Amino acid sequence: KGSKRYVWFIMDAIKKSILAYRCSDSRDTTPCILAMRMAFDKFKQFPSKALKFVADGYTAYKLAEQQFKLHDSKTFKDFSVTQVIGLTNDDPVSKEFRWLKQIIERLNRTFKFSYKVTNGYGSDDGSNTHLVLFVAYYNFLRPHSYRYWEPLNEVPELKNVDLMPAKWQVLIQLSQQLILSKQTT
Repeated sequence: KGSKRYVWFIMDAIKKSILAYRCSDSRDTTPCILAMRMAFDKFKQFPSKALKFVADGYTAYKLAEQQFKLHDSKTFKDFSVTQVIGLTNDDPVSKEFRWLKQIIERLNRTFKFSYKVTNGYGSDDGSNTHLVLFVAYYNFLRPHSYRYWEPLNEVPELKNVDLMPAKWQVLIQLSQQLILSKQTT
């Protein structure tokens, strides 16, 4: 509806879950850092050598890496961003990590498919709400071939719920309970 928003997704390539997301009006380093921070907050302890952050060739990722290292050089000492450039495997990095870029591109296509039917949003809240609902659906409700047509993340309360509207109701109720429990502590 006349304005553009940029969507940032960070996912666990092995489990295929979306770890972080961000909707922004610019494609600069700040929303990139905020999305990365959202993903890093999922770790109880930041993994040093096991974490590989693979991204496309956009410069914001390398700038975000520098910012994290400036802020906390001890925690992010071994953290690095590997960038896969282009569409072909012309270099060793692309040959090794192309499959990771393909996973996130597939996620982007899935999101665009869900977004197309909306014809845009009248506000930032509308786009942010759609993004949150998409991530909830993708991570907790959507059947994935990767998991033999089961959702990526099991929610025990959804095991005996058959219909999708009822699953949404349970998921929203669980979210409300979590919010209320955090408000009282």
